[in-house]
Amino acid sequence: MVEIAPSILSADFTRLREEIEAAERGGATIVHVDVMDGHFVPNITVGLPVVRSLARASRLPLDTHLMISEPGRYAEQFVEAGARMVSVHIEADPHIHRTLEGIRKRGGLAGLVINPATPLSALDEALQFADYVLVMSVNPGFGGQQFIPTSVEKVRRLSQTIRERGLNVRVEVDGGVDTENIGRLAAAGAEIFVAGTSVYGKGDPTRAVRDLLNAAVQLV
Repeated sequence: MVEIAPSILSADFTRLREEIEAAERGGATIVHVDVMDGHFVPNITVGLPVVRSLARASRLPLDTHLMISEPGRYAEQFVEAGARMVSVHIEADPHIHRTLEGIRKRGGLAGLVINPATPLSALDEALQFADYVLVMSVNPGFGGQQFIPTSVEKVRRLSQTIRERGLNVRVEVDGGVDTENIGRLAAAGAEIFVAGTSVYGKGDPTRAVRDLLNAAVQLV
């Protein structure tokens, strides 16, 4: 199942509800929220108050990506604020099992995030406790970056590992996703695609989402 998760980081915050609705008309099924603290990544974005507001403003599930230090202190609060999905970087949390279990106990879907230069082996012990894995195809912290081509092979190997272990874990990709690479990523096993600039940088979010969905299924 291919799903597009527009990243509001690239949207017009003065028209956020309209921007989300426009993407939804094109077939978007998830809203991606990038939470950055200026410490784990060199940028500061939004937090719990915005997630609470989005949960009231949109019927789409919120996919909250925590790019923060000490994510275990806050992960459950994001579920309580209205996030359906909460993902945490394997690089940021030495107690990742506890954090993932906490997200699930609050009723959320628990996600693992892995940076471009982090080997997949870092996920070995934690993979069984996750509902999805978010593969970063850029270095986290800023929107509009160039897609890292080796991410396709990383997705393929991760998907193969998930199948071999018989796990019910979905694969998500975030960073530079566009109509040129989404088909290869989908063929490699990714199902959820975060898209910021390629949705909100085109002038017509509705059409942009449709184009991404069409491109995703061409090679699957």
